[in-house]
Amino acid sequence: MNKYSFIIVLIATTLAVLSSCTEYSKILKSTDAELKWEYAQAALDSGSCFKALPILAELAGLTRGTERAQEVHYKNATAHYCVNDYYLARYHFSTYAKTFPNSNLVEEAEFKSANCSYLLSPNWSLDQTETRLAIQELQLFMDRHPSSSYREISQTMIEDLRSKLERKSFESAAIYHKTGQFKSATIAMQNALKDYPDSPYREDLHFLILDSHYQYATQSTNRRKLERFNDATQAFHTFATRFPGSLYLPDAQSIYESCVKAVETLESEEN
Repeated sequence: MNKYSFIIVLIATTLAVLSSCTEYSKILKSTDAELKWEYAQAALDSGSCFKALPILAELAGLTRGTERAQEVHYKNATAHYCVNDYYLARYHFSTYAKTFPNSNLVEEAEFKSANCSYLLSPNWSLDQTETRLAIQELQLFMDRHPSSSYREISQTMIEDLRSKLERKSFESAAIYHKTGQFKSATIAMQNALKDYPDSPYREDLHFLILDSHYQYATQSTNRRKLERFNDATQAFHTFATRFPGSLYLPDAQSIYESCVKAVETLESEEN
C-alpha cells in the first residue's frame, strides 16, 4: 500500500468512526423508545455491549410495567454480563428471576446469576467469601432445578470452587508450620481435616501434624516433653496406618524413632 492509499484508507476509517459516533449520539438523545430498543438489540447481537448498556438502562425505566419490561430487563442483565461486570449482571439476573417468576428464562437467569458468582471467585490465596457464596448459589440452583441441563456444569464448578477452599485451608494451616508456630499448626491442620475430610492434601496434613507435634515437643520444657513426644508417637501411628505407601514414610519413621528414644530417655530420668 503506497502513502496515498494509506491516507485514503485512514480518512475513510476516520469518517466511518465519526459517522458511527454521530449516529450513536443521536440514538442516545432520541425520545423514540422503539428506535432505542432496536439499536440496543442490534448492538448487543453484534457484541457492542458497552453501547447497548446506557440505552437498556434507560429502557428498563421507560418500559417498567409494560409487556416489553421482561425482555428489556433480561437484555440489560445480558449486557452487563457481556462487559464482564459480573456484580451488576448477577444482581440483574437475580432480580429478573424474582420479578418474573413465570418466565421461561428463570432457570437460565438463575444459572447465569450463580455463574457470575463463580466468575467473581478469586484466586485461592485471596479472601474466599465470593467462593463460598458461589457454592451456595450453585447448590441452590441445582436444588431448584434438579433436571436442569446446567446441572453437570454446575457440579463441575462447585468442585472447582471447593478445591480453592481446600487449597486455602491447607496453605493457611501450613504457614504455621513454616513459621515455627507448631502448636497452632497442629490445631489448624486438624481443623482443615475436619472441614475437608476428603481433601487432596490430607496426606500432607497428617505428616505435618506429626512433624509439628515432634518439633513442639523438642521445644518444650522437660516437664511437658514426655506428653508431647507421646502425642507425636500417636500421630505417627495414625499417619502410618492411613498412608502405608506414602513417600513421607521414611521421614515419618525417623521422627518416630527419635520420639521413642526421647521417651525412653525421659522415663529413665524420672526413675
